Amino acid sequence: MGSEKILLTDKAIAKMPLSDGAPYYVRDKEIAGFMVIVGKRTKTFAVQGDFWRDGVREFSVRTKLGECGDIATREARSKAKEALGAIARGERPGEETKIKPGSITLKLAWERYRDDHMIRKGRDARTIENYRDHMERLFADWLDKPLARLGRQPNLVADRHNKISKENGRYIANGAMRSLRAVYNHARKTNLDLPPVNPVTAIDWNVEERRNTGMGAGHMAPWFTELTALTNPIRREFHLMTLLSGSRPTALKNVRLHHIDFRKRLMHIPKPKGGKKKAFDIPLSRPMILCIVRTIRAGRILYPDLDGSWLFPADSDSGHLEEHKEDRDVLSKWGNDLRQSYRTLAQAVGVSELDIHLLMNHSLPGVNAGYITRDSLLHDHLRKQQQRISKVIIDSANRKADDEGLDWLYRGKVKTLSVLPEEMFKAAA
Repeated sequence: MGSEKILLTDKAIAKMPLSDGAPYYVRDKEIAGFMVIVGKRTKTFAVQGDFWRDGVREFSVRTKLGECGDIATREARSKAKEALGAIARGERPGEETKIKPGSITLKLAWERYRDDHMIRKGRDARTIENYRDHMERLFADWLDKPLARLGRQPNLVADRHNKISKENGRYIANGAMRSLRAVYNHARKTNLDLPPVNPVTAIDWNVEERRNTGMGAGHMAPWFTELTALTNPIRREFHLMTLLSGSRPTALKNVRLHHIDFRKRLMHIPKPKGGKKKAFDIPLSRPMILCIVRTIRAGRILYPDLDGSWLFPADSDSGHLEEHKEDRDVLSKWGNDLRQSYRTLAQAVGVSELDIHLLMNHSLPGVNAGYITRDSLLHDHLRKQQQRISKVIIDSANRKADDEGLDWLYRGKVKTLSVLPEEMFKAAA
């Protein structure tokens, strides 16, 4: 017999003859997908639904609801509606039964990755916070679900990536998926019941373009004019040191005074990207030393009640500068814009690619570079390269003979505090 449609009721099902060959299907008139499969010995309630994406049907799934007689048609009809609703949400009916009792949830997998991997290996607090935001905000509704569910239904991950891309942006969506991929891979090591293929492989990554916001020597003079106009000398010196050192702003904020060795002319960066194990020393040029001296003087005047241990103090919970962002109308370039500028200017003055990598604490390219001992180059060669970069930066300010506005930069003096507005004394945390 072929497939037919009727209003399924207990009486109608009882009248259906058993099949004398292949099973046949009797579909319900009211609920699309609800049916009875009639075999040689049994009659079984079932439901079938389609998975769709972007208007295209990807595949169908059918699941049994129970044997006729064991459950009434009314109960089977209710189960069919629930199953079709699950399919519409991208879930496979009955999938949970395939997952072993006690299977690890996304929440537990994230907590183990955070504690056993990130914290134990000394990952930066801001990196951990980014992961936490992804897991606990963007995947909040998945936290109590078995991680195996995502592994068995990668279409859920692909759909979530599309959703985050539309609602939060392409870069955030990609970042969230990198976090999920790392958590899943870590959980897979100790939970062999998880599907071996990471579900993040199902997504189509958003295109990410490198932001080209660095300045060349010809763009520096207007920027120095903007920098000079900043009323808080500590913030002004912080931006200048970011440019002179090419350091990441987050790492520079964590520098304490005991990290600076004036005799050896070195500044230690204790918490760069990658954590404490990536800590390194930056050789100091003369303009960098003058910048540090001005900062120390300003800090003692502005924050006499603080313990004086931070290079860039502020009236914040941590005691140091925490927020470095400026209004773009006030200071057009800050943060990683200045790191890119450092890289651009270093190349412009002929500093070699390898020296730039060493100065910026990048991974060294090539096998042979691994034999280079960085510390042996710090006190002579790399400091000379640093001086060359600092010189082109300071020279690009284009100070005129009668221009007193840049005296603070060339003479190493703190701008006279008595002529500055009261806003300068406010915290810049």
